[in-house]
Parts: sequence; C-alpha cells; structure tokens
Amino acid sequence: MKRRYAMMSFLVGAAAARAGDEMSGPALLLAGYAVGGSATEASALLAGITVSAAVGGPLLGVLLDRSPRPGRLLARALALYGTGLVAILLSLGRLPFELTVLIAVFTGLLGPALSGGWTAQLPRVVPRERLPRANALDAMTFSLASLAGPALAGALAHLLGAPAAVVASAALIAFALPAAWTLPTGRDRGRDRDCDPVPVPVRDRNWDNAPPTASASMTADLAAGIRCITRTRPLARTTLASVVSCMGLGMLITCTPLLGERTFGSAADGTLLLSCTAVSALAANAVLARRPRAIAPDTIIWGSTLILAVALVLSATGHPVLVVAAALTAGVGEGPQLAALLAIRHRESPERLRSQVFTTGASLKITGFALGAAVAGPLATHSLPTALLTAAGVQLVAGLSFHALAAGRTMS
Repeated sequence: MKRRYAMMSFLVGAAAARAGDEMSGPALLLAGYAVGGSATEASALLAGITVSAAVGGPLLGVLLDRSPRPGRLLARALALYGTGLVAILLSLGRLPFELTVLIAVFTGLLGPALSGGWTAQLPRVVPRERLPRANALDAMTFSLASLAGPALAGALAHLLGAPAAVVASAALIAFALPAAWTLPTGRDRGRDRDCDPVPVPVRDRNWDNAPPTASASMTADLAAGIRCITRTRPLARTTLASVVSCMGLGMLITCTPLLGERTFGSAADGTLLLSCTAVSALAANAVLARRPRAIAPDTIIWGSTLILAVALVLSATGHPVLVVAAALTAGVGEGPQLAALLAIRHRESPERLRSQVFTTGASLKITGFALGAAVAGPLATHSLPTALLTAAGVQLVAGLSFHALAAGRTMS
C-alpha cells in the first residue's frame, strides 16, 4: 500500500507540474501580447524561458545527483519556477521589457526540473521490477499535460484574462510541491551500470560508481555526465536519435497553424490537430503500460521515427481526412518514443549520474526542438508541403542515426 500511494503521489505531482509547465508557454504568450500588444515581445518571452533550459538542465542534474535529499531540492526548483512565472507577470508593463525577458531567462533555467529532473527520481519510488510499467505511466503524464495545459490556458485567458492563466499555471506547479518534497530519499538498490564500454585508467573512473566527495567540482561532474551519455552506446544512440526526431517535431508543430488554415480554413484548427496527437499519444502509452515488455524500447525508438515520417508525409498531402489521420499517427509515434527514451535512460544510467543524464537529455531535446522550429518557419512560408516533407526526412535521419551509432563502438 505504501508503494502504491507513493507511485500515485508521484504521478499526480508530475501531471500537475507538467500541466502547469505546458500551460505557462501559451499563457505567457497571451499575457505578453495583451500587455505589450506586440507578437514580437510575446514570442521573446517564450523564447527566453525556453532557450535557457538548455543551459540549466545539466547544472540542475548535477545538483540533484549531489543532493542527499533530491526531492527537497526538486521542490525548491519547482517553487522558484512558479515564483518566476508570477514575477514575469508582475513585471509586464511595470519594468523595462528587457528586464522581464531576463527574468524569463533565469526562470527557464529551472525548466528541466519539471521533466527530466522529476522522472529521474522514479527508481526511488518503485522497485526495479515494476519500473517498466511505472515508466510508461510517467510518460503518460507528459501526453496528458500537453493535452490539458494549452486547453486550460486558452479557456482561462478567454474567461478571466491572460494574467489568470499565468497564475493558474504557477498554482498547478505549486500543487506538485508536496509530492516532490516527500519523495523517498533511499537510493536505487539496483546495480549501477558502467558508463564506459572501453577501458580507462582507474583515476578517470570517479564518474561511475565512486561516491561524490567535497573536492569533486561541478565541472568534473558535468564532464562525467557528458562522458556517460556519449560513451554508453545505448544512451548515445538513443539521445542522438531522440534529439534529431525532436527537430522534426519542432518543424511539425511550427507548421500546424498554417496546416490548419490551409486544410480546414482556420489556423485555430491547428490546435485541434495537436490535441488529436496528444490524445493518440496518451492512448498508445496506456496500451504500452499494460504490456510494457511487449516491445523492446530500443526497437520503439527507431520504429517511432518511421511512424512519424509516415505521419508527416500524410500531412503534406493537405487532404482533410489524411491530415487528421496524420495527427493521430504522429501520436502513436511520439508517445511510445518518449516512454522508450525514459526506459533506456533508467536502464543505462548509473545512479550517481541519473538526474544529470535525464536533465541533460531534456535540454538537448529542447535545443533540437528550437532548431527545428527555427528552420520550419521560413521554409513553411515558402512552401508548406516542402517543410512537412523535410520534417519527414529529418525523422528518417533520426532512425538512421540510431542504427549508424549502433554499428559503431563509441561516440565521443
């Protein structure tokens, strides 16, 4: 009963925090536009809170790995993130806009706490034999958040105004604080894996199982995490494939408003397409949670890129039925891919570096998403089908990169 309650607490906290995070982006966009009246300023707020996560992820991971009570550190990070959202709201129209963007940048440094930082604590909650199913359930919270967050932001902004949506996103994150604060402190009793498949001198192996010491610097720990990701072949190929695939997803999401407008006559219908993808991803992960060992996560990683490529080709046709089918197909690829990615990280990460592996991986995916979105904008303006077919090609590259690294010895 205790373990069941702990897992339920974990899932409820994760869902609330991630829904608040998914809600914060649209809410900040709406609030920035409502106060400043400029789409450029609104997008600058979102860019500020997103881009800095790429820097904050590895640093946050090191701190979580070094902390004797990572749950409490995670709770403090969530509290600061929620406080930062409120600070951004209060500064809009009252402080120079540059300072507001700076607040957004510092707030964004803590963003990976809501994704990788939280998931990295899952082995403390459930025994190793129950981890596959628990991992699939955890992945479902991402799909649920991506479905509920933007919808809540839009509804609250319409009923009570954009500032209310920002406050509500901070409140959802605050709701998750008790679940984070009370996370178990016991260490994963499973055997750590060696992060380096090639022989290295003993003095260089302090990044594997050796306990941290006071003299160990943050720089050394950061280097240890990077070495762990790049020298462990399953982690290296999965990380590379997922980042490239996320570039393709960034391109797809950027194209969605234009796709909705040209296919159904309204850019707002693009949001409905994203909802279809989120529902499909949630359903696919629900099936996966019932039979978590039916397909190996490594197979799901490369297989999902093929499914996403097919979805993007279907969407490029512009036919309404095929576009809806593409949105549903994309969810079948996206949801299980995330669950498989988390499963591989749990399987391959040594305990002492687990948080850093998760938060660094999340940061890299955010960077890949941003690059894909940046490329897709001008490409879609020139030709929407070309942008979507290019995104399909990116997904194929992601699958090929997984197999290319699988054939190699190491990645450095």
